[in-house]
Amino acid sequence: MARKPNVAVLDGGVVCVASVVFVLIICVASMGAAVQPGLTPDFESWLESNGYGGYSFMRADVAGGSFGGRISGNDPVVHDPVIFIHGNSDSALGVGPGLTGWTASIEYFLSQGYTSSELYATTWGPADVTQSSLQYHSRAHLTRIRAFIQAVLEYTGAEKVDVITHSMGVTLARKAIKGGSGTDLADGGSYSLGPALTGSVDTFVGIAGANRGLVACYVSGPSTPTCGSTNGLYPGYMIGVFGPYGVSAFLKELNRDVGFEGQHVYSMWSTVDEVIGSGCLVWGRYTPQIPGQDSEVRFGSYPYGHINSKDLTGYEQLRMVRDHATW
Repeated sequence: MARKPNVAVLDGGVVCVASVVFVLIICVASMGAAVQPGLTPDFESWLESNGYGGYSFMRADVAGGSFGGRISGNDPVVHDPVIFIHGNSDSALGVGPGLTGWTASIEYFLSQGYTSSELYATTWGPADVTQSSLQYHSRAHLTRIRAFIQAVLEYTGAEKVDVITHSMGVTLARKAIKGGSGTDLADGGSYSLGPALTGSVDTFVGIAGANRGLVACYVSGPSTPTCGSTNGLYPGYMIGVFGPYGVSAFLKELNRDVGFEGQHVYSMWSTVDEVIGSGCLVWGRYTPQIPGQDSEVRFGSYPYGHINSKDLTGYEQLRMVRDHATW
């Protein structure tokens, strides 16, 4: 699929130094209270009746564990449904400072004419920051995210959905859509996700992802599941000017093909991302960029860090999925 990339650098590329704590306070303060958590009874009932009950997409065990569904079975679906996939340790609507979920984005989309029948999110992980280093591109996470995308497609009857992702949710969702085979030695070994869902995705947005690996894994090496060299975010190593070698097998396979994420592919990220670090450069290349992407929005100053690149960009997210805007 031939693509002509477009790039917008916002805020003039001026880098401001601010404490991570202050950034997190700002992004929490920006969240509104209009979004009511949970799946609607209509959606829950449909999931139970159509073979998805075992996934527990409601995630009642997590505060803000899910969102979406028709209030009434007759509610129309006018826009392409939007599916939000959160990052490592986060949840659908967030649980506190630094883990804000998609509350701000969903609130903005609702203010712009979308309804709960067109906006969907579920929690794919434990929503526990103490377990963050244990999360990887596991069979369980991939299967869960893929099933949620399929469930929303079937439930809404939509021809296509839009998928907006953040952080580790970017690479998880990319693989869930790409489908194909995988290996998870901790969960049965080899498995197959099935055929690609590309034809069912109109727009894919990846915010602050680590598509070429995570900078922090330079230092730790493949010592944790998150930084693993099989299904983690290990960026590999250099020998002099040669390499990288040993890049995560998952990332190598994921980036081998371009354009499978959907008809329109965007990335959005910040060079002052405090979580990815090092200007988001992995071996001289920007890791949040999705190979073959159509366009991107790049921020270069505070307050757009790892969290605010998601929480303060509802307008850009909407322009991408609804208008297919380029910058």
